[in-house]
Amino acid sequence: MAESSSSLRSRLSPIVYFSNNLISLLGVVMVTTATVLFIFLIPTLWGGTTANPYLGLLIFVAFPAVFIGGLLLIPVGMAIRKRRVGIPPASFPPLDLKNREFKKLLGFVAVTTVINVVIAGQLTYGALHYMDSVQFCGTTCHTVMQPEYTAYQNSPHARVECVKCHIGPGAGWFVKSKLSGTWQVIAVTLDIYPRPIPTPVKNLRPARETCETCHWPQKFGGERLRVIDKYADDEVNTQTKTALLMKIGGGMAKGIHGMHMSPGVEIRYAPSDESRQTIPVVEYTKGDGKWTRYVTAGTKAEDVQRFADPATMRVMDCMDCHNRPSHTYELPDRAVDKAMASGAISPALPFAKKKALELLKAEYLSQDAATLAIVTAFERFYQEKYPQVYAARRDDVGRSAAAIALVYRNNIFPQMRVKWGSYPNNLGHTDFPGCFRCHDDNHLAASGAKIAQDCSSCHSLLAMDEPAPKILTDLGVASIAAGPGGAK
Repeated sequence: MAESSSSLRSRLSPIVYFSNNLISLLGVVMVTTATVLFIFLIPTLWGGTTANPYLGLLIFVAFPAVFIGGLLLIPVGMAIRKRRVGIPPASFPPLDLKNREFKKLLGFVAVTTVINVVIAGQLTYGALHYMDSVQFCGTTCHTVMQPEYTAYQNSPHARVECVKCHIGPGAGWFVKSKLSGTWQVIAVTLDIYPRPIPTPVKNLRPARETCETCHWPQKFGGERLRVIDKYADDEVNTQTKTALLMKIGGGMAKGIHGMHMSPGVEIRYAPSDESRQTIPVVEYTKGDGKWTRYVTAGTKAEDVQRFADPATMRVMDCMDCHNRPSHTYELPDRAVDKAMASGAISPALPFAKKKALELLKAEYLSQDAATLAIVTAFERFYQEKYPQVYAARRDDVGRSAAAIALVYRNNIFPQMRVKWGSYPNNLGHTDFPGCFRCHDDNHLAASGAKIAQDCSSCHSLLAMDEPAPKILTDLGVASIAAGPGGAK
């Protein structure tokens, strides 16, 4: 036993001797670091998948690269030292604690291991937490992502991390998204990216693997009341309301989700433009194997054949209607109505709606320039035209001016050339074609059937631009629907 131990030491002595150099020691540090960090991340793999998609980058790319790089540096350093030494010594120093060089090497490995363990416990958690954060996604490329980051912060999904929708769990889609993002990194670095950033996102994970982990379109949603506030551009900002009963449906019932997402139903379509705003071909099945093809009247046969390839047609999912669920941009008229209904812009100020729209539609060089110009001009308007109102409601004027400037900052980004209407919202049909891309009475099947433009299939109109809809009073929601800005 003693002889075998001595033989092993004699064989290891040259390795230890030649590896005692800066390059090889750097390799030892890299190998140790990668190993320790990997050990800290082992618990995240016990479930078979990782909750944080950025773990894929560390576990399957970064750590192996560091580990293999370290392994390569060790023999490289040994070879360089061997060349410098020339003729090796007749006998190598023994591998025991009496050997000062060996003792130093053991001490170096021990100290670096302890340091790696201490740092890994903090660094691993901190790095993963930061890479999974909204700030990492929204501010790393500040100018490029500023419009989407701002819209996200004002969305219903403001507390859902970006990676939950854009990547989702597991390493597979993480790798796909990062590979597709390689050109984006190059474009940002070289400042050759398009302005505004084009949408829709081509490599977005299917909604059934992201949206539907929280939302369940097949679940019966029933009918929901929606109240839309509208303010006129007259002196008293006359307020009216539109009340809609939205037929959400779901499950086997009809309604919006029922017709599009019931079990067995599948819809695929072929857009003729990159933004998917023009759709000449739609195909529909209820799951019985029979497809009905609807084609826009006037579309040439060769174009239909070119578009209607099942391999290239897009299967409809949530994102085809809810295309801006977390990055919604408003048009000026609707944005001001919303701000007035919430009380952010006071409806008690004469011509507040008209003046707000005038200022929002003007051209400005930057957001800062717009903020200064809007606040100054709005306050000056009341100082000059309505001095008594300004004296009595100065705070309201200042607060409203700031709210108008905020509407601009939330929707317009001159550096990225994002203007009013740059990004269509397909939910509804008032501001953009939306539903009417298909439901236009112009998509016809060979049998003569058509995709109808039947408003009543999606909603019932309970009131239309009425000052005080009786239906809201009867339901007891008139005061709630009015919001803070309802009283003047």
